[in-house]
Amino acid sequence: MGNPANGQQMLGITAPISLAGPTDYDKIKNQELEKYLFDAGLYESQEEALLREEVLGRLDQIVKNWVKTVSHKKGFSEQLVHEANAKIFTSGSYRLGVHGPGADIDTVCVGPNYATRNEDFFEELYRMLAQMPEVTQLHPEPDAHVPVMKFKLSGVSIDLYYAQLPLWVIPEDLDIFQDSVLQGADEQTVLSLNECRSTYQLLHLVPNIQNFRTALRCIRLWARRRGIFSNVMGFLGGINWALLVARICQLYPNAIPSMLASRFFRVYTQWRWPNPVMLCAIEEGSLGLSIWDPRRNPPDRFHKMPIITPAYPCMNSSYNVSSSTLHVMTKEFQRGNEICEGMEVSKADWNTLVEPCLFFEAYKNYLQIDIIAENDEDLRHWKGWVESRLHQLTLKIERDTHGLLQCHPHPIHFSDISRPFHCCYFMGLQRKQGVPVQEGQQFDIRGTVEEFKFSVLMYTMWKPGMTLDVSHARRRNIPLFVLQ
Repeated sequence: MGNPANGQQMLGITAPISLAGPTDYDKIKNQELEKYLFDAGLYESQEEALLREEVLGRLDQIVKNWVKTVSHKKGFSEQLVHEANAKIFTSGSYRLGVHGPGADIDTVCVGPNYATRNEDFFEELYRMLAQMPEVTQLHPEPDAHVPVMKFKLSGVSIDLYYAQLPLWVIPEDLDIFQDSVLQGADEQTVLSLNECRSTYQLLHLVPNIQNFRTALRCIRLWARRRGIFSNVMGFLGGINWALLVARICQLYPNAIPSMLASRFFRVYTQWRWPNPVMLCAIEEGSLGLSIWDPRRNPPDRFHKMPIITPAYPCMNSSYNVSSSTLHVMTKEFQRGNEICEGMEVSKADWNTLVEPCLFFEAYKNYLQIDIIAENDEDLRHWKGWVESRLHQLTLKIERDTHGLLQCHPHPIHFSDISRPFHCCYFMGLQRKQGVPVQEGQQFDIRGTVEEFKFSVLMYTMWKPGMTLDVSHARRRNIPLFVLQ
């Protein structure tokens, strides 16, 4: 859709809300914002940027060697072994250009049809990585919603996903952004490629990439400080926040980052969930893959906060959001909007916006989830598994209390240095506001907690010593090591 007034191409499924550019006030606020983000240490050094590039090059070598090893072990001809290839693609914050110091790199290894996910990726490649001195904290998650191998390579954190394409040879110039690459691919491959493909498409759907990046850095910092940056906990992760900011860029195409941040809170304070956020129309595609469509797919009707990926097949990237976590985020949008309005009359600044959430002052009652193992490696694996299941505890509590008890999970774990191989998470608990309650009404969630613990203990890599305790903690009894 074009705009005859300035010849500017319009992006998005609706016309912009405003084509206005910045005022002098906006330019001043923008300078303040850019300085604040820089002073907050959100930009990596040139040395770290070079190290990341070297690590990605090394990772590409590793997967190329891996696939040649696999083809040789399977008895393929010398010609096929010679041609055997795999490629690394990046996604997430690194691909978007908004990563900060120490951030992990989301990567996808694209391999051929004979290199299987379970045996070759999670076993053979795992063995190869485990033998490399530059690889540490190696942690496979084959049972995750999108299976992933996590590790550090030369100190850089890597999340490595696997896409197994129905090709004998992966060409070095493979274009994974053509829909045809998904022809005949399995569901895990489609999921593994979706964020990578959506990240690429997102960057082509915003009017000004640099403005988008600066605004997104601001929103990511705000979400982390306010304790709502965690897809696994039922809040939003990197791709979700990126899609929300990108939609604001479409609605205000001539706005600079300070304006985009302010409009972000204004728009999402008023947004009527579960109306979906979309950057482009949902395409049916020609491959018959399942797309997000609440009219046809009953499970899609229960999504609380749909944020739809732009690449085919369009999916809801925020499927983990629950009624409780949506309630928390809605309050945070409102707070952000009030602060941005306060900035206009000099009653607040960017630091006010991103002040850390006082989580342990917000509730009277909490659940404390203690995770214990017998050594560091076991704890890392056990913690990763429990963390991936915690949103299920939120859903079970909502279900068993008919939505009357709301949970606010804190996305960061705490460790007591006096207790080795231990960490804990907390959830704030409160009655749903605005609902009449009987005097003295209590919620007994002991059965809910036992059901949750039973499901978590089904962990396929469970070892003796891996234990899980869930207990009720009042505000006044929160351990000191958490508050220090």
